[in-house]
Amino acid sequence: MPPRTSKPPRIAVLADSDTRWKWGALTAGRIAPGGRPGPSMEAGADGDAQVAPVLDGYLLRGRATPTPRQLAEVGVHADSLREVTAVEFLRSMASEKYDILVLALVGGGVQAVLHGLKRIWEDGGERPVVVTGYVGVVYEKLTDGLLLRHGADLVLANSRQDAERFRAVYDGVGADASSVTEVALPFLGGAPYAGEHDPYTVVFAAQPSVPENRKDRTYLLERLVRHARLHPEREVLLKLRSKPGEHTTHIEELPYQKLAQRLDVPANFRLVYGNMGEVLDRTDLMVTVSSTAALESLHRDIPTVVLTDLGVREALGNHHFVGSGCLASWDQLDAGHRPAPDEDWVARQGVAAGGGAYERAFDAARARIAKLIDRPGGLPPLTPYYTPATAPGYLPGILARHHLGPDGSPLPGAPAAESGPGPVRQIVRRAARGAYRHGVQRVAPVIRRMGDL
Repeated sequence: MPPRTSKPPRIAVLADSDTRWKWGALTAGRIAPGGRPGPSMEAGADGDAQVAPVLDGYLLRGRATPTPRQLAEVGVHADSLREVTAVEFLRSMASEKYDILVLALVGGGVQAVLHGLKRIWEDGGERPVVVTGYVGVVYEKLTDGLLLRHGADLVLANSRQDAERFRAVYDGVGADASSVTEVALPFLGGAPYAGEHDPYTVVFAAQPSVPENRKDRTYLLERLVRHARLHPEREVLLKLRSKPGEHTTHIEELPYQKLAQRLDVPANFRLVYGNMGEVLDRTDLMVTVSSTAALESLHRDIPTVVLTDLGVREALGNHHFVGSGCLASWDQLDAGHRPAPDEDWVARQGVAAGGGAYERAFDAARARIAKLIDRPGGLPPLTPYYTPATAPGYLPGILARHHLGPDGSPLPGAPAAESGPGPVRQIVRRAARGAYRHGVQRVAPVIRRMGDL
């Protein structure tokens, strides 16, 4: 593949949810050859103006395909954006020419697409640099998720700590660990915290599935409302990820909006949506169980609390923050506690407020991608860790969920349409999604409660 010095690089991003689209699109901008310091093209590493890459977005059709409202809230724009199945996407990759392909998918989706790409590119020739990674804090299914992502040219780690963990997993199973590349979360930024606002604003960053049961979610909501009553001079905001009926990266069976309808809330308590960065602009105290929003907040020097009320447990993900100095309870917050983060811990998480370290966090990835793009003779074939020989009882099921056979080729009956769905197909799809979401949010919890009787 010849050097790309006189024309903008072409980048494709395949994402399966609103948060992964945000991660994938922003990552694409930061790792593009020539580099840029943020979501908007400004200047390269040498200070010279750079040409913005051409960004084509593909949204993988499924339960979490983002709605127009969710896409607008993310605020990341592409030169083109369309919804596809895995098979339709692979057909596009067989005909389109890109420099970089970012797979912003759940682990099983990454593995299926890697095998599909390996199949369509098996005859050699030019292919893009394939990049994948994680949208936030990696606190569960570390080994499973990493092995499902193995085979990409770059597996991005959002911090020094993650890079060390990722390499240890790959080395431990005898897989090539050279793809692991340390970067940082691509959506960190915003003005540093400059002092208290008027009114003083407390924000609780909700998560769709942490905690997942009604009792714990109701408890957290009631404590947030209680904090608002105890401090009427403060504005207390519940920052929500999605509206009822929408899905994001994780399924939300018990939306806080519905739980809040049963409470008598004070005037200084409000539910808010919108871009997290804009909410942080007016935040004086960020509170969460284990949301990646905590890292965004710490990056801006905003006082940040990771709650211990429900315990410090792997199931909640707040165990990731052990050593951060941010662990505290609602009782402590009600009494006026303001945590002080541990600087060494923060640095290991890829959160670097001040000093310019964050702007340099993507240099290694950019340099590596530029070298791969200019590799004489093109790039070698993709080599995922899982193959029909090494995981015959696991891999075929992953591929079949995306209508792919064991060799990565489309199964008979796989969707063949290259154009957008017609009116009837759109109606049927919306009805199917509505039925699925009703089942997740209404029927499934009832069945589980009946099972506990």
